[in-house]
Amino acid sequence: MNTKQQKKINVKLDEKVGEGVYSNFFMISYSQSEFILDFGRIVPGLPDAKVYSRVMTTPQHVKNFMNILKKNIDMFEKQHGEIKMAGQNVEHQKGVGFKPE
Repeated sequence: MNTKQQKKINVKLDEKVGEGVYSNFFMISYSQSEFILDFGRIVPGLPDAKVYSRVMTTPQHVKNFMNILKKNIDMFEKQHGEIKMAGQNVEHQKGVGFKPE
C-alpha cells in the first residue's frame, strides 16, 4: 500500500504581521532565480509612491501563487460576481477610487 501522508504545518502569525498592510499598487521584477514582488501605496496629490512590503521568492513559488490566486479569484467571482476592472463600462459604479484632476 503506497499512501502519501500529509504533514500538518502550524502557521504562526504575529500581531504586527496580522494587522496587514494596505496596498493599491504593486511592481514585479525578476531574475533567472527569483521574483521580487513589491506592494505599496499611491496617495492622491503626492508625487511619490511608497513600498511597504517586499516579497522575494523562487519562480516555482510565484507560479504556484499565481495558480492559487486564480483559483481563489474564480471562487470569489462565483460567489460575489465578476470583479470589474477600472475603465470597464459599469452601470452602477460608485465613486470609489482615484479620479483624475
